[in-house]
Amino acid sequence: MKSCEVGTGEKPNEDQIKRLKKITSEIPDDDILLQNADTIKALADPTRLKILHLLKCGELCVCEIITAMEKPQPTVSHHLNILKKAGFLKWRKEGVWVHYSLSNPKITESLDELIKNR
Repeated sequence: MKSCEVGTGEKPNEDQIKRLKKITSEIPDDDILLQNADTIKALADPTRLKILHLLKCGELCVCEIITAMEKPQPTVSHHLNILKKAGFLKWRKEGVWVHYSLSNPKITESLDELIKNR
């Protein structure tokens, strides 16, 4: 299959157009891509990554997370809310305390694999 060269002014041939239509038909629509980007953005913060790594060993009370993070409660709560909204965390309330765990226990493995292969 002949490929287009940048700057030559050549147009894709019929086979290339068919191939491109097939490829583009398999790409999620823009709304889905925007949601996916927002989910990925939730991971783009060292504090949130640290929280995920803390939780890979199991459920922790918010007070334990605050202590381990050595950050003020409002800061930790802010990051926990972002991770919750993105679907990375489960939580349950017990009295006045909230306990957090990973919604998918393999999330940290997936992150490690993603970063390892960059």
